[in-house]
Amino acid sequence: MNLTFKGKSAIVTGACGGMGLEVSKNLSNNQILVLMIDLKEPPKNFLKNNQHCTYKKVDVTDFNKLKKSIDMFYKKNKQIDYLVNTTGVLWFNKDISSTDIDPKIWDKVYEINLKSMVYLSKIIIPKMIKNKFGSMVHISSVDALSGDDKPQDAYGSSKAAMIRLSKSFAIQFASNNIRSNSILPGAVDTNMQKRWKKNPSAKKNLEKTIPLNRVGKPADISNTVMFLLSDQSNYITGTEFIVDGGITAKP
Repeated sequence: MNLTFKGKSAIVTGACGGMGLEVSKNLSNNQILVLMIDLKEPPKNFLKNNQHCTYKKVDVTDFNKLKKSIDMFYKKNKQIDYLVNTTGVLWFNKDISSTDIDPKIWDKVYEINLKSMVYLSKIIIPKMIKNKFGSMVHISSVDALSGDDKPQDAYGSSKAAMIRLSKSFAIQFASNNIRSNSILPGAVDTNMQKRWKKNPSAKKNLEKTIPLNRVGKPADISNTVMFLLSDQSNYITGTEFIVDGGITAKP
């Protein structure tokens, strides 16, 4: 099946992480103009090799700067068709049980993971409504689905809230031909998991618990994103796709 795309422009947040880079590259390869938003800069030569991409260094928790950058992109291109929201932080040593967590850490995780999604909706959805078209994909996590005896309570609960908010967008704006879906990755080999470089055995032990016997790659998530943005998924909205190698299917 060849994927086709009605839209011509996209916003990708968290665009310089592993998933965001892969998504930006795939969008560019499909002749879609991409505004990459991140605090971290893209790798050397990435923009040169992906000429439909532009990059803005923006903190997604700064509403005014975020709006200014997106508005400039919209003014130039006259439309925003796609939003891929890969923004997220997981601070392993600081994100602990809610009974023990520093409230400032809790608030910051929610600000980055969830409040930024609110900001993006306020800026982008009205533009999609004007064009009567849009598709949004939000990267949540399988951590949203269950508790944990090694809790990352701020991360997991914020990712669960993203699913609920995405569903609400889907219902509110379906009549405007705007779709909203979530992807729930399992373990994926990105910079968020740099701990595996220090402890390769931890990664190998994890892979043994995954039915497909490997952790995910950014391309596994990006391929799902591209399908959910494409014309071929135009009857899919308000749902979530689990991309985890089968681990949540285990008893």
